[in-house]
Amino acid sequence: MINVTKRNGSIEMLDLNKFHKVVSTACDGLTGVSASYIELKSQVQFYDKIKTSDIQETLIKAAAELISEETPNYQYVASRLINYDLRKRVWGSADPEHLSYRIHYNVSAGYYDPDIIKWYSDEEFEELNSYIVHDRDYSIVYAGMEQLRGKYLIRNRVNNVFYETPQQAFMSIAMVLFHKYHGKTRLKYVKELYDAISTFDISLPTPIMAGLRSTDKQFSSCVLVDSGDSIDSIAATSAAVMKYVSQKAGIGINGGRIRALGSRVRNGATVHTGIIPFWKHFQSAVKSCSQGGVRGGAATIYYPIWHLEVEDLLVLKNNKGVEENRIRGMDYGVQFNKVFYERLLTGQNITLFSPGDVPDMYDSFFTDVEKFRQIYENAENNPNIRKKTVPALDLFSAFVQERKDTGRIYLMNVDHANDHGSFDKKIAPIYQSNLCCEIDLPTKPLNNIFDEEGEISLCTLAAINWGKIREPRDFERPCTIAARALNELLDYQDYPVAAARASTMARRPLGIGIINLAYWLARNDIRYDGIDRPGLNNLHEFAEAWSFYLIKASVDIAKEKGSCSKNSETLYSRGIMPIDTYKKEVDELVDPVYKMDWDKLREDAIKYGIHNSTLMALMPAETSAQVSNGTNGIEPPRSLVSIKQSKDGILKQVVPSVSRLKNKYDLLWDQKSPEGYLKICAVLQKFIDQGISVNTSYNPKHFDDDQVPLSVLIKDILLAYRWGIKQLYYNNTLDGAGEIEVENKTPLNDLPPEEDCLACKI
Repeated sequence: MINVTKRNGSIEMLDLNKFHKVVSTACDGLTGVSASYIELKSQVQFYDKIKTSDIQETLIKAAAELISEETPNYQYVASRLINYDLRKRVWGSADPEHLSYRIHYNVSAGYYDPDIIKWYSDEEFEELNSYIVHDRDYSIVYAGMEQLRGKYLIRNRVNNVFYETPQQAFMSIAMVLFHKYHGKTRLKYVKELYDAISTFDISLPTPIMAGLRSTDKQFSSCVLVDSGDSIDSIAATSAAVMKYVSQKAGIGINGGRIRALGSRVRNGATVHTGIIPFWKHFQSAVKSCSQGGVRGGAATIYYPIWHLEVEDLLVLKNNKGVEENRIRGMDYGVQFNKVFYERLLTGQNITLFSPGDVPDMYDSFFTDVEKFRQIYENAENNPNIRKKTVPALDLFSAFVQERKDTGRIYLMNVDHANDHGSFDKKIAPIYQSNLCCEIDLPTKPLNNIFDEEGEISLCTLAAINWGKIREPRDFERPCTIAARALNELLDYQDYPVAAARASTMARRPLGIGIINLAYWLARNDIRYDGIDRPGLNNLHEFAEAWSFYLIKASVDIAKEKGSCSKNSETLYSRGIMPIDTYKKEVDELVDPVYKMDWDKLREDAIKYGIHNSTLMALMPAETSAQVSNGTNGIEPPRSLVSIKQSKDGILKQVVPSVSRLKNKYDLLWDQKSPEGYLKICAVLQKFIDQGISVNTSYNPKHFDDDQVPLSVLIKDILLAYRWGIKQLYYNNTLDGAGEIEVENKTPLNDLPPEEDCLACKI
């Protein structure tokens, strides 16, 4: 006989009928699942006086272990069991409580923004309560529900008391975002956003999902901080990084302005200690504060390939040196432009300089390739300027070797970032990207932490679920509501640093991306590997509509509220769209045929301006893609049953429609080359005003001696440049070392562990 300990501490005998009812209810209406099998698997783990909460977790674990390609519906059983437990914790029963009661309770408990109950009347609460569809919780898969309860739903992390259910959270988010609208218009947009979130048309990022409705008021995912070369600027950069890491943001740092080791300081009174000590200082700032008490911060730091210390900077991430000459707690973005690719292809040398030694070289590197070339070549021929010469092939080889070995040395093509985007590069140049290599926004170094003349750029993210799109016109509704919602967020959130507020209010940048592309491709019988022109043309048509409706949404907001104050610094203000500035080499891949009314949009953009200086960015979308039961961002799945390492354990998730489409999915490690994936990225980049987190992935089994040659990596980097890709993010290699084989044949160690930062991984 087994007794159980109830939630109130009382002891009673295990009621098998009640136990059976919970499991069988979770299995109702699902094919290919067995309640009795779950019961058998779980009962062997029972013991006398087991807590009812532990029984529930045992049932969840038993159901989750049964998730497979052949039995995908166990992911819904496990999710329903979590949901049952969650409702008991929040409501005290399975019966929904009134929205008004929950929000008032959470306000009084200090977890919700107290203004929510001031903004909405009793009548509005009543209407919105009747609109909630709690049964939508049943469409959330196991991995998604685990992510919700582990990261997103508001709770006391000390005693594990939960304060909301998923649908209550989704409605509360919508209520906060549109609280400034009035009357029926307000309720209309609240309902539309709630529907879009709860049916997974739109995927929201971690800062919004975890924090919006709470007393926390910083929800931008990405922060770009530009360091100058002075002590004051470096100190201000460090202070800004600390403030934003503590607010759960991912950090991009431009560290390339800092002069090289041995440079003159105070006219030669002393010599400079070089770039590495100051970058160590940045690393300390990144790691000194936790992201919302959950994990340490994360940053990528950017620098030009021609920096005098580049040979030492390229190896900072690897494990071959000692702590004194390594900085392993950050990732690195190395910056290139056309000049350096030309030197590689023609077998020339690359000359290294300290940025401050040659006037105008650093700025022209980003804004004007031909001016940079002239300054650079003149400096090479000037014997009075300190320099070092390295064969271009040697430097590129060192770069790709470190990228291959660490996976975390990134690439930024700064000429593409400035030539194909939202901004007039002569007025508002792009000097860096963010943590995950998809954000391209203007920055300016701070002289001190209170400097409003400097510019810290923030980007607020979301994504459109392409898996829900059947026709190009289907993009209009989710794109419109996503742009409006994020735009409202910019005014609602707080800004810990004045330079960030000033920049955000002036430019109002958004980054709306994509999830579930792999499912969309599979459903349309399009493959990553060996993708052909008809497939790319199909992708082109949908990408065009996605981009068009996002831009149109912002122009429509400008008609109502006016353009952003720095509208004149955008190309949009002149009627120049992303389709006007892309690399024309993309036409080699796809027909430049357009079906949307771009001429009318250009006219409206010139007449009314644009309310948001950027609209698109393709971020890594991992966690929230799981909540939406979608594949990660634009990435190919590694397996039909994906496994994600989480602090809560191993989470299984089956790709959408696996039974019907299992042979249509193009799995990552089956692909012989990333070339097809790069073609897809090139077509998407054509329509994007910011960037894409583009990964390169290689399975050594497709190469002689099971080794990926450096020449292959260089070739793909050249292809990416040719087709206009702005940044390259991770380099993934399936090395097979210490693989743990599971039923879906995915090696656990190959899966990237849940990253230091969740912000961009929406």
